[in-house]
Amino acid sequence: MSDAQHVWALILAGGDGSRLRALTTKPCGTAVPKQFCSLDGDRSLLEDAILRASKLVPRERICTIVAQQHRQWWSECSELARLPHDNLIVQPRNRGTGIGILYSVLHILAKDPSARIVMLPADHYVREEPVLREALVLALQRVEEGKEQPVLLGIEPDVSDTDLGYIVPGGPDLAGGQKVAKFIEKPNAELANELIEQGGLWNAFIIAATGHTLLNMFLPRYSATVMEMQIILRRRLSLGFPAGGWPALVDLYMRLPSLDFSRDILEDKVSNLCVVRVPPCGWSDLGTPRRVGETLQHLQLQPRPEREHWSSTQHLNLAAQHAQFERIASLGMG
Repeated sequence: MSDAQHVWALILAGGDGSRLRALTTKPCGTAVPKQFCSLDGDRSLLEDAILRASKLVPRERICTIVAQQHRQWWSECSELARLPHDNLIVQPRNRGTGIGILYSVLHILAKDPSARIVMLPADHYVREEPVLREALVLALQRVEEGKEQPVLLGIEPDVSDTDLGYIVPGGPDLAGGQKVAKFIEKPNAELANELIEQGGLWNAFIIAATGHTLLNMFLPRYSATVMEMQIILRRRLSLGFPAGGWPALVDLYMRLPSLDFSRDILEDKVSNLCVVRVPPCGWSDLGTPRRVGETLQHLQLQPRPEREHWSSTQHLNLAAQHAQFERIASLGMG
């Protein structure tokens, strides 16, 4: 792959995980964002994502964006501690995936103006990591062949799921891949089956693009936000001020609207997107108790892969939480 020294991984770990709070709330009432939880009590999903990225790029080029209010969890993440200190991007608060991605892209471009960026959510499970990794390499090749096109990864569905977003592939693009025709968010069962029959793919929200391509996706609609954020970031970096507490950045985040990258950015640029098809690989976004339960079922049926690093931190165990959730649900039904 050409320009491999400019490939960066950006792990998105700033979300609140509100859809899974039925499983991630402790008895004391504290809700733990799911990226800081573990499927089986060992490594957290965030730590899994960092290891996933480390198979693609050196740790020196792995950045992770987190939210200041989650400090009690990310400050204990052993894999984060192994990354360069300045690769931890701290937002004063969560303002949606759009703002988080914008701030992260500006941060990476300040380090490397030629950056190619792979965005990886921190709350996914992948049973067959080599399959996903091969698709990521292909996506980066597509970025090199058609630098102005962001490349999405679409997972071939192995079941019909009405809780996921779907990518409908279009015709061939100039780089030998497929264009994106449209997005369908959470279709009903009948439409989900039709989409799968027509070659529809699950939207994993895994994207590869050059840093400048990602930045240009915010223009011209959010030009004022981009400009102000650039100025503030340059001043913060030149002064060496801690990321999450820089007063000008805190003030900016207080005034910013929440932006959803899929809804507010991607859907407006759909004609310029392409997609790489990923064969079924046991992928799940663990977005609902049902999908967590299905993943845990697979883990019981499959031999567990060897762990190359074990976290010393005790993470909230989703397997135990799900068992308790099922017990309560069965009592309610009874």
